[in-house]
Amino acid sequence: MSEPLIRSINREQMLWRAVDVEQLIAEDHVARAIWELVGRLDLDGFYAGIECSEEEGGRPAFDPRLLISLWIYAYSQGIGSAREVARRCEWEPAFEWLTGCEAVNYHTLASFRVEHRAELDELFTQVLGLMSGEGLITLEQVVQDGTKIKAQASSDSFQGEARIGEHLERARRRVREMGEPEQGEGPSPAEQARRRARRERQQRLEQALEELQKLRPRKPRARVSVTEPEARRMRQADGGIAPNYNVQISADGAQSLIVDVKVMQAANDSEQLAPAVERIAARLGRKPRQMLADGDYTNRRSIEAMAELGVDHVGSLRKGGAEKDNTGTGRFTTEVFIYDPEQDHYVCPGDKHLRYEGRHKHKSGNIFYRYEARAKDCQSCPLKPQCCPGNQHRGRGLLRTEETEAMIAFRQKMATPEAQKQYRRRSRVIEFCHAWIKSKLGLRQFHLRGLAKVQMEMLWACLTYNLQQWIRLRKLSPAPTAA
Repeated sequence: MSEPLIRSINREQMLWRAVDVEQLIAEDHVARAIWELVGRLDLDGFYAGIECSEEEGGRPAFDPRLLISLWIYAYSQGIGSAREVARRCEWEPAFEWLTGCEAVNYHTLASFRVEHRAELDELFTQVLGLMSGEGLITLEQVVQDGTKIKAQASSDSFQGEARIGEHLERARRRVREMGEPEQGEGPSPAEQARRRARRERQQRLEQALEELQKLRPRKPRARVSVTEPEARRMRQADGGIAPNYNVQISADGAQSLIVDVKVMQAANDSEQLAPAVERIAARLGRKPRQMLADGDYTNRRSIEAMAELGVDHVGSLRKGGAEKDNTGTGRFTTEVFIYDPEQDHYVCPGDKHLRYEGRHKHKSGNIFYRYEARAKDCQSCPLKPQCCPGNQHRGRGLLRTEETEAMIAFRQKMATPEAQKQYRRRSRVIEFCHAWIKSKLGLRQFHLRGLAKVQMEMLWACLTYNLQQWIRLRKLSPAPTAA
């Protein structure tokens, strides 16, 4: 039996191919839509920074429209590395179509991502304006929520003041040992990199000491990262503690489009609601009619701030102090105690008096007044098993809350079925944004270091998210019929 004829594979041959760039991707490819939408935006701020010109000469710069489109498409594919984007430009059809099969250096991509903060912020606002003009953003209802995104720093990089001081002294000594570069031939590229790395380490350590000084009033034994001093250790959804940033996102309820984003160092959300409203008003020229926020945001200070701003606030007010007194224990609740405002005391079911003992200011901003019965009255009372069975040496105590008009109005509103119905929309709107950014865009950990740079990365991510939703909604909207 003769041997079968098999076509051999020759990988050593050189090939010349004609490439029709327009045919690299389909007509409805998302890269084309991104290129078109970016082309509709005013990019004058990006062009103003280009120094070369026809009169002055110089090497032509990459078109900002191209670099913006590349980064938006890259984030939409879950790519946040400048080196990876540069590699994709050499072989992936969508990237090749965007660049016209031209190579783009990763240094150019990395620098462009972080060098135009004001212009990028303005670009984000422009997109909001265009979507608002199409009726996709109404500001009738805006949902506020925060999510933790990991920093580049590791937990092991967090150190105290003494260790940081030792590292800083060592870093300064190494910088001094480098001396000044000799005249004549300049240092080699490798030597330049070593010098730059030593100087940057010294700067990070100096910044770490500055961050420690900020934290010391609240945390005398605070520790900060020597690789990313502005990162903070925060508790995550899984209960673990790791270096994170707190990302505050505001999403319009109409189409879940993001109308504001702010990266914070504070792990707590309690003071973030009013500033978010002010940022939205600055971006879009008007305040939201209604803000939805969970219990992390809803406290006395935020409720009163929303009332002053004239914004309807719908939220979940967490119980604290007197509000959670005896809940679920089977004991007498505060409702069975009668308050006598003239005598400023409570009368218990056993007809004994609970006298005023002092005031306490809760971290929520509420002021509580404490009342307590005499121990001998409670010890001999037949109702003690139902009232205060665990009190062996003290009488029954309770707290009275002093509430403002804004707090009273908020409680009354949240007791209505309509307010509860509105509040249930919260997770449906905002959790969609969080899930998309972390799962679709893959941004569970920042690719950049430092508060200013991670703020810019969140702007890129939210800009990408909004453009993706814009493209999706345009596909869903019916095409105009011919007259």
